[in-house]
Amino acid sequence: MLKTLIKMINAFSSNTDPGAIAHAFACGVLLGFMPKGNLLWVLLFVFIFFMRIQRATFSLTVIVAALFAPLLDDVFNSVGYWILVKESLIPVYTKLLDIPFVAFTKFNNTVVMGSLIIGLACYIPAYVFGRLGIWLWRKYFADAVRRSRIVKLTKQIPLIQKLSSLASKI
Repeated sequence: MLKTLIKMINAFSSNTDPGAIAHAFACGVLLGFMPKGNLLWVLLFVFIFFMRIQRATFSLTVIVAALFAPLLDDVFNSVGYWILVKESLIPVYTKLLDIPFVAFTKFNNTVVMGSLIIGLACYIPAYVFGRLGIWLWRKYFADAVRRSRIVKLTKQIPLIQKLSSLASKI
């Protein structure tokens, strides 16, 4: 977990493309909101993992979004129910359920469907927020944090020096 956090902070300050970090943040929100025990989550995870994104940011965002997801379960349930009872979509759902292995995606679960829809709806705002956050960090905060007294003092602690050398090797 510490290596992931160090990688993410290094990526924020390095020449890593801000778009890759912002996409990682947005994908992390999408997957973090979804329940984890279904084939749909696994397929999305594998697909996203092979994209050119900053994986440390993705991993940390999935964890943080998953912590907030239970607070939004009622919203996910309502949105999922609204989508799943649409009369015009029922034939589509029926055909999908007739396809082998599609039932393992649990798309017919209201929370899974609702979290997928809300995650997709949040993708662009999360991307914009992530891109803006990286720009603000690099322009205003990165140098100030590097020059701060606390950072200079903590860099003198032997454990921090060891972690820093390990992080540079990663």
